[in-house]
Amino acid sequence: MPGLKHEKLCLPPVAGVDEAGRGPLAGPVVACALVLPSRGVPRGIDDSKRLPAAERARLHTRLVECAVYGVGIVDPAEIDTLNIYWATMKAMTLAVDRLAEALGCAPGHVLVDGNRLPRWSYAATAIVGGDAQSRSIAAASIVAKHTRDQIMIAAAESHPHYGWHANKGYGSAQHLAALREHGPTPLHRRSFAPVAQCVLPL
Repeated sequence: MPGLKHEKLCLPPVAGVDEAGRGPLAGPVVACALVLPSRGVPRGIDDSKRLPAAERARLHTRLVECAVYGVGIVDPAEIDTLNIYWATMKAMTLAVDRLAEALGCAPGHVLVDGNRLPRWSYAATAIVGGDAQSRSIAAASIVAKHTRDQIMIAAAESHPHYGWHANKGYGSAQHLAALREHGPTPLHRRSFAPVAQCVLPL
């Protein structure tokens, strides 16, 4: 489990921030900002990519019960307008803003997974590979990924051809084949090359 060495160097409350969904062809980008409690932290927290879906779901349930958190979501249309980098920065900003509302104050410090920070007023540190080093970032990664996965599973009911219940919007063989046959949906990111290359109308 990632440790707390970075958190111990920062002014509390310390928030971890991570995002899910930079690479998919469809669906939103989702970020979470999360402050772990001093006690009662569930065991097994890790980088969400290392956890099976069932374990992420279990930890998500525990984390939303015991932690203070905020979630930021930027939809595909805005991703196309801003580009995915700036959309991710906006999702992170929204997440920390909502966390601050839940806390009733700004976090003392924000630990962000990656090598770049949004343009904001929060005291923050970017940590490359932070979801493997910081327990707060890893916890945020779990909430962000589980939240996004559930959005895509729900969207799959309205758009069953694309296999989103399994691929979550990433460019799997089934997804790409469905794009070629059926064209893009309103949930597709039209600025992404595999979608832009489709000539079929909505």
